[in-house]
Amino acid sequence: MLILVLGLVLFLGVHSVRIFAEGWRSRTVSSMGPLTWKAVYSVISVIGFVMIIWGYGMARQQPVMVWSPPMGMKHANSLFTLLAFIFLAAAYIPRNHLKAKMHHPMVLGVKLWAFGHLLATGKLADLILFGSFLLWAVLNFRAARQRDRAQGTVYPPGTLTATVLTILVGAVAWAAFAFWLHAALIGIAPMGRTL
Repeated sequence: MLILVLGLVLFLGVHSVRIFAEGWRSRTVSSMGPLTWKAVYSVISVIGFVMIIWGYGMARQQPVMVWSPPMGMKHANSLFTLLAFIFLAAAYIPRNHLKAKMHHPMVLGVKLWAFGHLLATGKLADLILFGSFLLWAVLNFRAARQRDRAQGTVYPPGTLTATVLTILVGAVAWAAFAFWLHAALIGIAPMGRTL
């Protein structure tokens, strides 16, 4: 469990700099240069991410049950993750209505993914992993919206074509992950039996 927690501290810590230390971040980027900043940021992120995967995998070998979620929560999680994939697509497809309206759809996608998984799982490692990401997403979304207001950021209006494309790309990515990749990468098949 310690490796999981340390991984979360590294990964979410580096991704929280803009939440808690925007001024320090700006000064550091100016002093070391944007490429060096991105390199250091990326290395810390990758180390943290690998530790999260490793630590979570080790914690799953000796699970500590906190609660037993009802079966309906697993179905609810499927809906939450479908929406999360659509919001993830919205972050990258330009001029869609979701990004125009919500401004930070990827962070909202992380919120939905984490919340859905908290509802559907009941082990201590799940609570730590998904609870940490949910808390980070809530704080990050709030900070990003405050930055937008302070800087007067205006998002371009969405188009119907881009919005339909966003929904299709998100739904296809969700289906691929739910029916095949989740089992292959994580060892749990949400739409079938566990490997």
